[in-house]
Amino acid sequence: MAQLIDIHPQDPQPRLIAKAADIIRDGGLIAYPTDSSYALGCSLGNKEALQRIRDIRHLDDRHDFTLVCSDFSQMNAYVAFDNSLFRVLKNATPGPYTFIMQASRETPRVMQNPKKKTVGVRIPDHPVALALIAELGTPVVSSTLLLPDRDEQLLQGWEVRDELDYQLDAVIDGESGYTPTTVVDVTSGVPEVVRVGAGDPTPFE
Repeated sequence: MAQLIDIHPQDPQPRLIAKAADIIRDGGLIAYPTDSSYALGCSLGNKEALQRIRDIRHLDDRHDFTLVCSDFSQMNAYVAFDNSLFRVLKNATPGPYTFIMQASRETPRVMQNPKKKTVGVRIPDHPVALALIAELGTPVVSSTLLLPDRDEQLLQGWEVRDELDYQLDAVIDGESGYTPTTVVDVTSGVPEVVRVGAGDPTPFE
């Protein structure tokens, strides 16, 4: 049964953030709130947890997982971008955008798109998500919590646990956005919107 960890949405309790981070460090899979929607999260290179995410969401191995980062310095270790691309990203972060980019050598191959060698990256605008990343000291490997058999988003932690109880190790109960991120592919150098979500796509069209 997944643990339900009730964390204050604006002032996350350090003790509870540390508890959630320890579950991730120990190889667990959690659901946590972000500024866009709930996400599934695990540690870098956690092959078993990545497969659990694929099973929950019915994904194939071409899915671009996302590195949810605290800032550009952390992001820069896992993807490559020049100054012009940095300006594009800076204008939209932190916020509800995911950018598909070329993965660097530091990004575990198990989470890269096997053909394109790409990975998603984002910097959220959410106190709980940022506190969790800070406690871990590494990005959280994530995927939006979109279930294949549901049309609507799960908006509350208790709803997530009721739906996915034994498939997760923990659920952080906190305020979340209700629309997935807008996804922008910048691998060609020219931004291409591949999913319209919470972020305004206009700057990339």
